[in-house]
Amino acid sequence: MSYLTTQDGVRLFHEEAGQGTPIVFVHEFGGDARSWEPQMRHFSRRHRCIVFSARGYPPSDVPDDLEHYSQAIATRDILDVLDHLAIERAHIVGLSMGGFATLHFGLSHPDRALSLVVAGAGYGAEKAYETYFRDVSLEVARQFEAQGAPAFAQTYALAASRIAFQLKDPRGWQEFAARLGEHSARGSAMTMRGVQARRPSLYDLEDRLRRMEVPLLVMAGDEDDHCLQPGLFLKRVVPASGLAILPKSGHTLNLEEPALFNLLVADFIATVEQGRWLPRDPRAIPAEIMKTS
Repeated sequence: MSYLTTQDGVRLFHEEAGQGTPIVFVHEFGGDARSWEPQMRHFSRRHRCIVFSARGYPPSDVPDDLEHYSQAIATRDILDVLDHLAIERAHIVGLSMGGFATLHFGLSHPDRALSLVVAGAGYGAEKAYETYFRDVSLEVARQFEAQGAPAFAQTYALAASRIAFQLKDPRGWQEFAARLGEHSARGSAMTMRGVQARRPSLYDLEDRLRRMEVPLLVMAGDEDDHCLQPGLFLKRVVPASGLAILPKSGHTLNLEEPALFNLLVADFIATVEQGRWLPRDPRAIPAEIMKTS
């Protein structure tokens, strides 16, 4: 196993495959480094692909201090991965919690990102649901500690946005749920409290997002309800952004629809590398319906 040590002394497990322009994959709360296997197998044919398990996710360290978990720290961990591997710039691909970290990476370190893929990112972003999201995040943390990961994983894996995955790919969903049950209950609880429950709403970042020039692909499943409006928001405010909505799909996009996910991401990366993923043309005025003069 390969490890790196972050700026605050936390060891992170990582692995890589392939050669070429680097891609770093950043997993969701319910996943870990293993969640990106369909992407590692596909993209390592042409790219240097890197995955890592976030702090709190064994075999990475599980710090006991809540102050070792935050959105800013999760963002900085991506930077530490790049620095450890001597990668100057990379495409960053993140899902859900990893999507938030990916977006923040583009805001904080635009010179280190070739492009950003932000998939299934939106939970807690909607202003009307901010308080609810923080409260339910704290309750999820409490249940992980009270029941343990093997037991509570069976509940968490049946969240509304995971049902589409279970219905269309029961074997894939069962593997997801089993791996979730192998997580550290303490690490999951600390991640929920420190990262999820405390991160800022995407809407509070609007001014910074409007100035971000990094090419961005936003992805959401059409049955992942609380990611749809935040996805539209990102499309409307980030200049060089595109939006892909996957039909009859939920939250776990890269595992639920791996072929379509890979196709969309590969086309995006290829377009970026050709210098053709451009900011929206100012003539495409959002308020205009038809031209009369």
